[in-house]
Amino acid sequence: MKAEPGRITWPPPDLAVPPVQLPPTAPAIGADGTRHYDGLSYATNSGYRPRLLDLSVPPAAAEPPAVVVWIHGGAWMEGDRRYPPPTVSADLLFGSLLRAGLAVATIDYRHAREAPFPAQLHDVKAAIRYLRHYAAPLGIDGMRIGVWGESAGGHLAALAGLTGAGNPSLEGTEGIADGDTTVAAVVDWYGITDVGELLPDKHGPDDPFVTFLGGDPADRPRLAAAASPVSYARSPAPPFLLVHGTHDTLVPFEQSERLAGLLRAAGNTAEVVAVPDAEHIFLNADVAPLVARSVTFLAQHLRRPTTD
Repeated sequence: MKAEPGRITWPPPDLAVPPVQLPPTAPAIGADGTRHYDGLSYATNSGYRPRLLDLSVPPAAAEPPAVVVWIHGGAWMEGDRRYPPPTVSADLLFGSLLRAGLAVATIDYRHAREAPFPAQLHDVKAAIRYLRHYAAPLGIDGMRIGVWGESAGGHLAALAGLTGAGNPSLEGTEGIADGDTTVAAVVDWYGITDVGELLPDKHGPDDPFVTFLGGDPADRPRLAAAASPVSYARSPAPPFLLVHGTHDTLVPFEQSERLAGLLRAAGNTAEVVAVPDAEHIFLNADVAPLVARSVTFLAQHLRRPTTD
């Protein structure tokens, strides 16, 4: 039987992809009792790869744990949720969070060659909405969510922390379209905070800034401002911890100092940890104390409020 002209739709109804994947009822259980949900699809769009997250939940406690969303780096152009930078092992990074009693969600997001800004921020917010929406079946506390990222992921973590209840154009409708995307704490490892300050005068076709911002070249200053955490450094904001090498030649240390100064001037909590002589990704530094400092900060600010 031939299809009638004008009645063909794509995707066909029986092939339509749902916007999100429901959490499985039986996660994988590690030897220590940690529950692992791997490859959960938190957002889908026709023509794009599904955005995935992995969630690890520490062994059952008296109450569901807070969750930290890890956002990988890679100049917005590459990277993978499963792999931290080469200067820190997955066990040190993710294992430290689990051993502190915090759940860990590691997320992928669209790279800049797949879609320009604000697609990356939309994906981060979609992951937060997903975790919050399915908090009960996942066994996490959806009211206590923090974000932690490095490099491009640090930039996105800072943006997510500062735009949780702000501009609708930055929220996106991917995945679960509605829901709260505010977070309770932010750890930013050497992320860009003022994109315009680092935007090169001459734009080559492979420049990550050009690819990330997209759009008309004449409009790039406006897009850079929209993509800069410093543009949203006002009160109220969640507590920030910014950790940055003083000899970072890719993202100057002053970028973190500036955001912290603006946040403090607006009455917010913002700490800067200067890592002496460290390059980008903390080359030339002992990373273990920096992980410990970051985990302590997150555990402190994601604690369940006490009642008198």
